[in-house]
Amino acid sequence: MHVPDGFFDAPTSVATGLIAAGAVGVSLQRASRELRETGPALAGLTAAFVFAVQMVNFPVGAGTSGHLLGGALAAALVGPWTAVLVMSTVLLVQGLLFADGGLTALGTNITLMGLITVLVGYVVTRALLKVLPRRVGSVVPATTVGALVSVPVAALAFTGLYTIGGAVDIPVGRLATAMVGWHVLVGIGEAVITAAVLSAVVATRPDLVYAARHLRPDLVLVDADGNSSTVSPDRSVAVKPAGRSLGVGIAVTLLVAGGLSLFASAHPDGLEFVGAKLGFDSAAKDSAVASSPLADYGVHGIGNAQVSGALAGIIGVLVTIVVGLAIAKLASLRAGKAS
Repeated sequence: MHVPDGFFDAPTSVATGLIAAGAVGVSLQRASRELRETGPALAGLTAAFVFAVQMVNFPVGAGTSGHLLGGALAAALVGPWTAVLVMSTVLLVQGLLFADGGLTALGTNITLMGLITVLVGYVVTRALLKVLPRRVGSVVPATTVGALVSVPVAALAFTGLYTIGGAVDIPVGRLATAMVGWHVLVGIGEAVITAAVLSAVVATRPDLVYAARHLRPDLVLVDADGNSSTVSPDRSVAVKPAGRSLGVGIAVTLLVAGGLSLFASAHPDGLEFVGAKLGFDSAAKDSAVASSPLADYGVHGIGNAQVSGALAGIIGVLVTIVVGLAIAKLASLRAGKAS
């Protein structure tokens, strides 16, 4: 759902830019508590993983494809405010280095994919956790539903923005039906990927899942006389990934970006497909960085397409980790000064 330049008029692009800037600013202030628990390393790794998985388009039928947006997954892993920073980092790297999404549309993309998917996914997750059994495993189905819902809601939000400031006059009913219809299918893929990833993390390091921390069971202590007592664990204590966990996470992320991405579907994604069908794709303009050495997820000058794509993915992962770490560190420093 990366919106290119040209789809929206200037006032709409400016408005979404202000919304995105405000969301990032608030997140920098409020992510401090989440980062004290998880540390900036997990935020950087989550950003890199979302970047890598977004490179893997999966077919959804009739010549179109989709890819993970990742807002609900990121919110479950690192918390909603940090997740906004994570998603903004991914979109910033994609827009500046890979010409994926327009620069004037960066605010729009952050609003749709970095704010709406995070908040919708996390609100749905939290609501379901209130009714599901109180155990760590409940995070997986709750977040899966949150991921499923977040994608068509973001598509509906795009429709609303396009109705306000779209470049080509399109009947709103047709646009809404097409966008939501196709993105329900993309949302199913989002849900499947989210469930698979979160299940793996919950099975190995449930303490690293932000949404599960308050679900950890109380400890039952038994003394030498057989008397038992229940102690609630201090859930405010920071739980950070060990070096081995980070190493495995980075290795998997690099494998996805440098290997699995080479098998991604070549079909247009949901937004591109709908744009072509309804005739507003002609309004798209090339990004100002369309001549970037990494544009279109390939390293210019390398003739072998597979080598070029794999190297671009690896570079993207490494850059995203660095930028993600820097932004998380900035949020931590701002919190320290404020206190």
